[in-house]
Amino acid sequence: MEILDPQLQLYLETHCDPEPEALKKINRETHLKQLKPNMLSGHYQGRLLSMLSKLVNPKLILEIGSFTGYATICLAEGLTEGGKIHTIEVNREQEETLRRNFELAGFTNRIELHIGDAKQVIFGFTDKLFDICFIDADKKSNLTYFELMIDKIRPGGLIIIDNVLWKGKVYGEATDADTELFRKLNDAIAVNTQVEKLILPVRDGVLVIRKK
Repeated sequence: MEILDPQLQLYLETHCDPEPEALKKINRETHLKQLKPNMLSGHYQGRLLSMLSKLVNPKLILEIGSFTGYATICLAEGLTEGGKIHTIEVNREQEETLRRNFELAGFTNRIELHIGDAKQVIFGFTDKLFDICFIDADKKSNLTYFELMIDKIRPGGLIIIDNVLWKGKVYGEATDADTELFRKLNDAIAVNTQVEKLILPVRDGVLVIRKK
């Protein structure tokens, strides 16, 4: 998942804010107990998500893809007083872990967990306007999620999409279906005049999109 030189990655991690204790524990437990622990955002990307959230100071966040809740908690750190993050996880087996982790971090009352298909949950948000949306779920649906959410984000709000450099394959010679999907996503957003956009080479690539 890392595209940066390991020495540079280590330097970056030692020169940002330390990983909060609750997140350290979640990080460790995820690597011990989950089949695909590399799906976790991790220390450096987590601090990026926390920083972006604090800059926006959101009242309402939507996260598509919860996994073990690490990124959820990072984003929740920036919520304004009375704010809430809705997070959607398709895998019901993760529910107990997620609720335990949210309680460990002290964010139980500020996180609303939805278990089910993300598209159906999004369709149910008929009267909500979000400040931030973080997309980190099934990669084949990234462009669909963006298209579903663009009208549900307030002007000046952010859509953040993970893994957009896809292990470096998008700028290489790879022609597999997943790589082509990420190229299509990145190309579509690059020419979208509704938004400003910037890909950051953090871990597997983070696309930060600001709605005009």
